[in-house]
Amino acid sequence: MRLAERMNRLEIESAFDVLVKARALEAKGRSVVHLEIGEPDFPSPAHVIASAKRALDEGWTHYGPPQGLPDLREAIAAYISRTRGIAVSGKHVCVVPGGKPIIFFPMLALIEPGDEVIYPDPGFPIYRSMIQFLGAKGVPVPLVEERGFSFDLNILRDSLTPKTKMLILNSPENPTGGVIPADDVRAIAEMVRDRDLMVLSDEIYSRIYYTPDAPMSIASLPGMQEKTIILDGFSKTYAMTGWRLGYGVMPEWLVDGVNKLMVNSNSCAASFTQRAAIDALTGPQTDVDNMVEQFRLRRAAFCAALNEIPGFSCIPPAGAFYAFANVKRTGMASKDLADFLLEEAGVACLNGGSFGSHGEGYLRFSFANSIENLLEAAKRIRGVSEKWQGEKR
Repeated sequence: MRLAERMNRLEIESAFDVLVKARALEAKGRSVVHLEIGEPDFPSPAHVIASAKRALDEGWTHYGPPQGLPDLREAIAAYISRTRGIAVSGKHVCVVPGGKPIIFFPMLALIEPGDEVIYPDPGFPIYRSMIQFLGAKGVPVPLVEERGFSFDLNILRDSLTPKTKMLILNSPENPTGGVIPADDVRAIAEMVRDRDLMVLSDEIYSRIYYTPDAPMSIASLPGMQEKTIILDGFSKTYAMTGWRLGYGVMPEWLVDGVNKLMVNSNSCAASFTQRAAIDALTGPQTDVDNMVEQFRLRRAAFCAALNEIPGFSCIPPAGAFYAFANVKRTGMASKDLADFLLEEAGVACLNGGSFGSHGEGYLRFSFANSIENLLEAAKRIRGVSEKWQGEKR
């Protein structure tokens, strides 16, 4: 027996590969500053943990509805209605184990072989992986550094064809930290409103932003709610990555398809985590606010330090917790430089090219680490910078 051919079309996340290499170095006694993994370094809120313990004691340890517990779906609907300015009810919500099923399930339900799917480049690798897996044609649209890593709207417009069945948006964005400006979101809505396609709006970093106003959801614009799938969850906002709990908000006709896929794959998300998620949404938000403020301080300190390294330049991200540094002036390929920094400086980061061809020439650093460690990482990188300077400093 051998793996089916379609398995060759699946990709993985390079962050986990780099983590394995970094752990191997640590096992040999090396010191490594971990800036590769995209998860908050904060504990889950204490009241959420207490809620999960209480739910276990109360017997929330059995199957729940595939679509999610009704109370949680209503809490999510109220939250989305308030934050996106749209009218949503629990019937529009699907609760799933993590955010990725809301990439996979709607695409599996909607996309046929040969369909075209537009996605951001550089972008989260799972977008491209799922497109390939389904036999569709991926159409990468570059994110432009000079526009704060937003789309070139002319290229996006020219990429739309009658075969385009889905447009993927991610704002705030992984890996760049870019936020699509509100005027651009409005322009994109004008481009697609009358087209026969769906928008997958990945808003998993929706609460982690550094701009005066919250990122705009395209679902909030006239005529777009019925054409949009909102992806959000608890991993990033509430530092609950290991709880594996996400959700999608979508038109009712698509909910049925996603529910079928849940029944055939996961049955349901864990009941006790769903009970805790209700308290995450409706309880105190102090932990979230404090976490974002810490990220804001780290962002300023780390980007300033990166900009002092020869060959590096880094615009402060508008959202998420990633610094996407331009390293083209080092003269080294992104992967070679990322490997070099791990081996020689003990700094684990990601090759921008692993996020798409337009990520070549960049490195992604997660600043979900202490300011002390971030500044230590920058110091270590500067210490080995003679590699691309040609002389020691």
